[in-house]
Amino acid sequence: MAGKTTMIDNRILYVRLPCNPIFPIGVIYLSDHVHKLFPNIKQRIFDLGTVPPLDYAAALDSYIDEFKPTLLVFSWRDIQIYAPVGGRGGNPLQNAFEFYYAKNPFIKLRGALGGLRIFIAYYIELWRNIGLIKRGLKRAQKYHSQGRVLVGGGAVSVFYEQLGKSLPAGTIISVGEGETLLAKFLGGQEFRDERCYVVGENEPRERLIHEQPTPLEKTACNYDYIETIWPEFNYYLQDQDFYIGIQTKRGCPHNCCYCVYTVVEGKQVRINPADEVVAEMRQLYNRGIRNFWFTDAQFIPARRYIDDAVELLQKIVDSGMTDINWAAYIRADNLTPELCDLMAKTGMNYFEIGITSGSQELVRKMRMGYNLRTVLQNCRDLKSAGFNDMVSVNYSFNVIDERPDTIRQTIAYHRELERIFGGDKVEPAIFFIGLQPHTHLEEYAFKEGILKPGYDPISLMPWTAKKLLWNPEPLGSFFGEICLQAWRRNPNDFGREVMNILEEKLGCAELETALSAPIEAKEKQRAGIMKS
Repeated sequence: MAGKTTMIDNRILYVRLPCNPIFPIGVIYLSDHVHKLFPNIKQRIFDLGTVPPLDYAAALDSYIDEFKPTLLVFSWRDIQIYAPVGGRGGNPLQNAFEFYYAKNPFIKLRGALGGLRIFIAYYIELWRNIGLIKRGLKRAQKYHSQGRVLVGGGAVSVFYEQLGKSLPAGTIISVGEGETLLAKFLGGQEFRDERCYVVGENEPRERLIHEQPTPLEKTACNYDYIETIWPEFNYYLQDQDFYIGIQTKRGCPHNCCYCVYTVVEGKQVRINPADEVVAEMRQLYNRGIRNFWFTDAQFIPARRYIDDAVELLQKIVDSGMTDINWAAYIRADNLTPELCDLMAKTGMNYFEIGITSGSQELVRKMRMGYNLRTVLQNCRDLKSAGFNDMVSVNYSFNVIDERPDTIRQTIAYHRELERIFGGDKVEPAIFFIGLQPHTHLEEYAFKEGILKPGYDPISLMPWTAKKLLWNPEPLGSFFGEICLQAWRRNPNDFGREVMNILEEKLGCAELETALSAPIEAKEKQRAGIMKS
């Protein structure tokens, strides 16, 4: 029958929508999984991140005309509304703070104009990506009238309810990982029981994102095959400083109040077999790659996964890949002396820890589930093991119940990290929490009347944006002035300058006060309020 496709007839074009030049591990893993299940299906990867912006539409048309796909799979990585560094034509955080907090009218005007540029660029990018999806589907249906489109990726997983209102009827919207969904669809099975919905056919299920993903044991990606379906593969292999993504596990078991990872990836941690991870690394190593980024939500999410991390790192040692470097997000409370030795031995040369606050009291109130005293001791062990490279420490000031005392505690904690690793090795990354949908912080904002249900989380209108960029009064203006002063004094080392100015204005607490946090009645009450 004309226009109808069977499993053998399917031709899948994966389109990674434009974003920063980050290795497109999502579509790589998806296409690899499909090939292992359905080796006769023709596939192609098209990464718009390698195409000049003015050529997006023409390049997409050309790929579709050549390949004639029956299914388009679009990967939309991020809708990054707020960021602490440059992007979209400027620094969103700096522009926002200049507009909201600057006393000098010229600085305020500069912030307004910079914010306007970002505002325009943001909406142009949003409409452009939606337009590319519609254009691709229309073009593909010239060749196969029953052609379909599936849209997934990080941005879609978080904003699936909002984006569904703008996408073509029949679009399959995937939340979280898409392997089992796509396998069912291609196999002619019912797929709507996966974390997805079909635009125009049904509304997304209530709390769809909170459903647990279908377990999947991942095998090593076959890069020999990927190279045959992705002409731009070598684009990411040319720069020897570039980190190539490797996934060692999925899922995050924690309840950090502001983080959406735990719902997108699910709370069930699923470990990829160490032999498969090393086999995947070996394929890239043989192609000249020496820098790897473990893309897990957390490399060691909890103490019960320490043995898995030890096994993996020991097998990397045994593999003979002795000249590699790697980096990851790490919960430093889960390190052991053995792990520290293996991390140094296997070439870890950078890691990020998102402690958010150096006050144990606030860490507890944000439900982050770790002990700052343990983090410090483990950092000392890591230094003793021979780690002598960079550490990025993420701080988000003005979180729930922040006050001058807790700021002083964070300064004390940061200074101790500098004593451990060296002041030039510890880079404070200053964030202000972006309030994300589906998080406990969003629920808290509803209960406190900060937000009303039905708000648009992808809106960049000033009256919404100021609430989503979490910097409430009474400390909001204070932090705004601190940040503006830091940008004036030392824009190229913003994080360290913020810490210096805070210490100048508020002083530094005794370290022991940062590490001690008696549970108070008020905290117990808040725990009840924020209980999911």
